[in-house]
Amino acid sequence: MPSPRPRLKPTYTLHFLSPVVCRQPIPRVGSFASSGSKYSSRNSSTTTKTVLPPLPPSKWYSDLKARIGKCIMFGCTHDQAIHAATILRVLGTEWRELTAGAEGFLTGGHRGLEKQQVVWGEMDSFGHVNNTNYIRYAESARVNWIIHFASVDPGNGTRWRELMTPKGTGLIMKSIKAEYKFPMTYPDTISAYHKLRSQPSATDTSLVLDCVILSHRHRRVAARTEEDIVVYDYGAAQKTAVPPFALDAFQDIWRRQEEVTRKTRQRIWELVRKVEELEKGTWDRPGAVEDVGGKGGVEKDHSRIEEDVKKGEVKKGEVKKGDAPTNTVVNKVRSLF
Repeated sequence: MPSPRPRLKPTYTLHFLSPVVCRQPIPRVGSFASSGSKYSSRNSSTTTKTVLPPLPPSKWYSDLKARIGKCIMFGCTHDQAIHAATILRVLGTEWRELTAGAEGFLTGGHRGLEKQQVVWGEMDSFGHVNNTNYIRYAESARVNWIIHFASVDPGNGTRWRELMTPKGTGLIMKSIKAEYKFPMTYPDTISAYHKLRSQPSATDTSLVLDCVILSHRHRRVAARTEEDIVVYDYGAAQKTAVPPFALDAFQDIWRRQEEVTRKTRQRIWELVRKVEELEKGTWDRPGAVEDVGGKGGVEKDHSRIEEDVKKGEVKKGEVKKGDAPTNTVVNKVRSLF
């Protein structure tokens, strides 16, 4: 029996903060074919022709913060500290839009479940949010996702709202699958968003929706769901095609998903480039010397350290606190962590 085919590693990954830094090239926007994740296509009847930048690794957010932290701890000039603070501000204020948008999820505009508080009673005897609650989060987000079209398309507002009722044509859940990333606990806040997995057509009698549930406390994906939704004619008691008014809106949403995916990934990879520039100006520059507070850095402060070592006041390789004033700007940047 032939051996199983080995899984290929991603071509582009962020280099994580570790003793050995892995250097890999930053992708050029527009030079890659669409490379969605394992959640991006299933039973799709159409082939995506849009060229998209590659999807960043799942831990891109925490990795960038760790890399910026290393630059700050090594020592930054005033301009470098301001540069680091600017990147951290973007990460801190746009993390939700960047995390969701990189996979094509549209945020804002009452499209899902936003800033929902996790309550203590949602935890179980194992001390974490019970798995069934994630299904409820996804359900509420899906209803909001459908209902929001009523405000976008007021001419068909009643018909949009009736899709969530047993009147005329409605949407019925056929199946739902959940993938849990880590155990959430109280207190926390979540946001959940849906997207179309494939571009709908006039003959489709079902929709496959992806949902992502984000933890605000951890600023990462807490769970994902895959939902198979059947378009059902209650009068005829059978499946039916997507109504024309809904089909037009879904096709428009599909185009917007593609556009958001492209722009968001470009934004993330641009942040990666800025962090690399910061690294090359701090610890990764030729002849870099760590700044521990002295005017000239470590190299120009050896005499005093050697005297303290001889006196036994400090161990070799250590510097006494108070040897030099701490950089105020760097302190402010560190507080952003």
